[in-house]
Amino acid sequence: MIKIYGWLILCVAVWGSNFVFGKLLVQDFSPTMLTMLRLFFIVLFLVLYATVKKSFKKIQKKQLWMILFLGIMGVFINQWSFFKGLETADPTTSALILATAPVLTGFLAAIFLKERFTLRMVVGSLLAITGIYFVVTKGGKAALSIDKGLLWIVVTMVTFAIMIIITRILSKTLDSLTVTLYSNIVGFVISIPFAFSLDQPIHVGTSFSSWLFLIVTAIAVHGIATLIWNSQIRYVDASKASILSNLEPFIAMVMGLILLSKPITGAEIIGSIFIVGGVIWSTTKRRKFFNRTVSSK
Repeated sequence: MIKIYGWLILCVAVWGSNFVFGKLLVQDFSPTMLTMLRLFFIVLFLVLYATVKKSFKKIQKKQLWMILFLGIMGVFINQWSFFKGLETADPTTSALILATAPVLTGFLAAIFLKERFTLRMVVGSLLAITGIYFVVTKGGKAALSIDKGLLWIVVTMVTFAIMIIITRILSKTLDSLTVTLYSNIVGFVISIPFAFSLDQPIHVGTSFSSWLFLIVTAIAVHGIATLIWNSQIRYVDASKASILSNLEPFIAMVMGLILLSKPITGAEIIGSIFIVGGVIWSTTKRRKFFNRTVSSK
């Protein structure tokens, strides 16, 4: 279980960096066009990967409807609302909104997956969210400002929770590559007409560096990291896996220092301790239970 959680944390670290990557990208690309272009390169990568692995598989009609829903909600709307929000929202504040996904995911998992929403998970989530709140409000000295961009980030949070639930269900009958490939193809196809209708005006970067940055981050964040996440999430409860998303604000804070020269304050350091503590508190019990179960067999 340590190895599994290690892979999941690596994915969260990559996704946490995406808040800063996205903030940089929306300066050169309009949000819907950016979504379409990133999905194009993601799909290209996944098709090449599936070709090498010879992993193209047929899906059943029931699975098809879930793939379509996942592609629309968990891929297109999730990514589009993310970039739309980052036009005005602060990356760390956006990470705070995304950190509330475990609460919604746990609620949905209890309804659709019959998973337990334990008190330990609630406490861990509250600890992590408290830390994130402490970071964003500078130790409680500043009030949270809510702008239009943050409302779009809320949409991103909701679709992220839905994506985890659907992926968990599909992973019981389909391999992670098939789920990731087909859902991204759906998301890309859906994004094409919107890319030329929602953005007014359409803005596309003209420098080689901006395109290279787009391609590399697209493949790393939504290609490689998503494949790893989907391959590991089947071994843990959906609600517990989503709690790891609380690490994203910490990663966004560090990457903001590196790429945006945004200094890290004492309040942010204290808040990060709450975040990491909440994640450890939420995941440790499952590892101990797993070890006791294995040793008793």
